[in-house]
Amino acid sequence: MSGPADFVSRVLGVVDSIPPGRVMTYGGVAAQLGSRAARAVGQVMARYGSDVAWWRVIRAGGHPPIGHAAQALPHYEAENTPLLRSAAASTIEADAAYRVDYRAARWSPPT
Repeated sequence: MSGPADFVSRVLGVVDSIPPGRVMTYGGVAAQLGSRAARAVGQVMARYGSDVAWWRVIRAGGHPPIGHAAQALPHYEAENTPLLRSAAASTIEADAAYRVDYRAARWSPPT
């Protein structure tokens, strides 16, 4: 029988398996678990994700988790995650200054 604790451990297991420099979307993590509950994945990450590589789970548009762009950027740079930077990065909010190049960094676990 699966319950909330099992869902949490499964989400964190998928996130923990994402290699450095690669990313998955919240919806991609949910799909890997046979679910469509992207928001539930986001809730798990908000509550329990601090012990895993949380920056490797991004929004569908390639942006890092809301409110965490500044904290995520050093991780992306250290892992050589492909990024797309805005030409006007110095004049816009940090959250819009860059995004992950999802086409280049997308990761799908082996089946």
